[in-house]
Amino acid sequence: MKIVETTDLTAPHALRRAVFIEEQGIAEVEEWDDLDAEAVHLVALDGDTPLGTARLFVTGDLGKIGRVCVAKPARGTGLGAALIREGCTRLAAAGCTRVQLGAQCSAIPFYEKLGFVAFGPEYDDAGIPHRNMEKPL
Repeated sequence: MKIVETTDLTAPHALRRAVFIEEQGIAEVEEWDDLDAEAVHLVALDGDTPLGTARLFVTGDLGKIGRVCVAKPARGTGLGAALIREGCTRLAAAGCTRVQLGAQCSAIPFYEKLGFVAFGPEYDDAGIPHRNMEKPL
């Protein structure tokens, strides 16, 4: 398994379509935004097969990780954690001192194991309860 940076959005979009739109029922208008153009996109590959993706943003010393998803066959393998760790490593290398993400409430324990702490109130994002989380880098 390797995690690479890509400017070709074919694999990230296919993964996000499968997980967020088809599996979780998020409307296309909610999933696709103009932020893809300014993000750094990571893709986890098993050989040539894309199995996970995440996108990264840097604003000053703040890094953000978003649109994290793992294909169903690769869940529970540690791939999601590897994507988050790689994202944190790249954000730290870009000068970020902390990283934030918006976590689906069901995924909060996953992110807590990776050192993230929830803050602020629960909110609705595309019909799914979320909370913001942060971790120092």
